[in-house]
This record gives sequence, structure tokens and C-alpha cells, in this order.
Amino acid sequence: MKKRFLSVLLCASMAAVSLAGCSSGASSSTATTAAPQTTAAQAETTAKAEETTAKASETAGEKLVVGFAQIGQESGWRDAETLSIQTYASENGDKVELLFADAQQKQENQIKAIKNFIEQGVDVIGLAPVVETGWDQVFAEAKEAGIPIILLDRRADVGEDLYATFIGSDFIEEGKMAAKEMAKLIGENGKIVELEGTVGASAATDRKTGFDDEIKASYPGIEIVASQTGDFTRAQGKEVMESFLKSNKDIKGVYAHNDDMALGAIEAIKEAGLKPGEDIKIVSIDGVRGIFEAMAAGEANCTVECNPLLGPLLFETAAKLKAGQSVDKWVKSVDGVFTADMAAKVLPDRKY
Repeated sequence: MKKRFLSVLLCASMAAVSLAGCSSGASSSTATTAAPQTTAAQAETTAKAEETTAKASETAGEKLVVGFAQIGQESGWRDAETLSIQTYASENGDKVELLFADAQQKQENQIKAIKNFIEQGVDVIGLAPVVETGWDQVFAEAKEAGIPIILLDRRADVGEDLYATFIGSDFIEEGKMAAKEMAKLIGENGKIVELEGTVGASAATDRKTGFDDEIKASYPGIEIVASQTGDFTRAQGKEVMESFLKSNKDIKGVYAHNDDMALGAIEAIKEAGLKPGEDIKIVSIDGVRGIFEAMAAGEANCTVECNPLLGPLLFETAAKLKAGQSVDKWVKSVDGVFTADMAAKVLPDRKY
């Protein structure tokens, strides 16, 4: 019989985030995110997930119980992922139960949440790790309890036997695509700066590796003159960009590991009397509505999409694991590249 004595606390966290989700803060802030619009492909994914979870529920004679430990509310992308997970759970409440924890960008809070999920005897644990390292012990505890772990959108540096699967994008490939777009924009020559994500986060590490390696290997005329973490937030992105502008002359481009930092950089560039998107080219990753608005306004140039609408895929995979089915070790999400000339047409249909 499953224990639920911490459900009230977790549901309170869930409610806080639902008002609001690849990033820092000591406390949660309330934000709003529009409900995702559904494309044909996403509708098919959702329908498949609902069928899988329904079968799992019928077979087991009880709901699929998933505990999910979210990083926090660092960005619009993170909010969209959170909303995708919570919306699916809400719409399929007869088949699934979601226990949600907002870690407020702290690893210790995520570890505590995982221990709580183990104590409550959930069927599957989902986790978007705030950093890559430091998970071995708590993952081993979950394995000992017979509870599989799904890593969502970020990886953890643990043995493959300690988690069931990773659902998410190829961050290194995202970095490579961003490098190629930057090279096109600045004519394969000039000084650029890099706004890195949270130190230790797999998204930041891999997006930097992909971008830096591609620049070094293919574009010798491009020099990365400064690279510093902006912690995946707009405020830090602006602050770091202000510092870059003061200490570096003739910057031709900015590469940001996520759109929120790019939007902060745009503010700093404008306040410095320059034109973002023209004087300084902007390339970032995620594909949130704000960057599409900036591209449509001529203030940004390119975003490499990283799809956050992973809720249906999370529950479909969890249902398979509960049913004892095998799943791929890496379930890749489908991403794309969007440039400024596409923004106005694409913007009305953006889902997040």
C-alpha cells in the first residue's frame, strides 16, 4: 500500500509552479505561461501516451504514480516544461497521479524530494537534474527500492545502471548548429562572446562543448573573446553582457546557452546605444516565444529549438517502465533551427 503522507507539501509546490520551468534563485517567483497549443504531431504523441498509460492502469488495476523533481522556475522554457507535465497529469487524472516538487534551483532540495518519493513508494521518479554530479547515492537508493528513474531534459553523471532512460535533446549538436548559424551571420570572421548556462548543468556543459569545438575546428577567423555563466537567467544574462561590452571592443556576436540570457543581453546592448541583431548578432538556444518576438522585431537573429513539451513522453515512458517493458536509453526529442526571416510567420503558432 502506497504512502502519501507528504502529498500536501508536494501538491503545494505543484500549485505554485502551475501559476508560473535547461537553469537559479533562492526562492520561487510567480510567473504566467500560456497553455501550450497542440500541433498534429504533438496531438499524436499525447494520444499515444494516453493509450499507454491507460493500458498500464488497467493492467495494474491502479493509477500510475510519478514523482517529479523539477529544477525550479529559471526561465520561460522551464515553465513550459512544467506546464506540459502538469497539464497532462491533470487531464488524465483518472489514470495517473503526479507528485511534484519545485527544488528552487538547489540540488539538495531535489535529493530530498527523491528520498520523499522513495518513501512514498511511487512507481517512477522523474528528474531534471540541476547539475550533473552528486546523484550516485540517492539514485542507488531508488534502485534498491525498485523504482526506475527517468532523466528529463538534462543528464546526470552516474552509471547507466542507476537510471532507466534519458528523455531530451542532443545538447552538443545544438551547440554545433548554433556555431554554424553564428558563422553565417558574421561572415566567419570576428570577435564573439558566450553567455554560459548554470555551472555544472549538462545543458550548459554540452552546449559550450558543441559550440566551442565547432568554432575551433571550422571557423579559425572567429574568436571567442569572453565566456562567462549567466546562470540561464535573463537578469544575469544582462549583467554579464554589460560587463562584456565594457571590457571588449568590436563584439560582432553573442552566443547564449538559452533564450532568456539572450533577451537579457539584448537589453544590455540597447542600453549601450547599439542595435542588437544588427551591430551585434544574437544566436541562442531554446525557442521560447520571447526570442521569436525579438527576432520579429529585428533584435535577434537565430534560435536553436529545444522542445520543452515533454509531459506526454514522460508519462508514456513511465507507463512502459511500470508495465515492465524495455525503453531506449536515450529517447530523443525533435528540435529545429529558426532564423529571423522565419519569426513573423512562425510566431502566431508558437506553443510556449
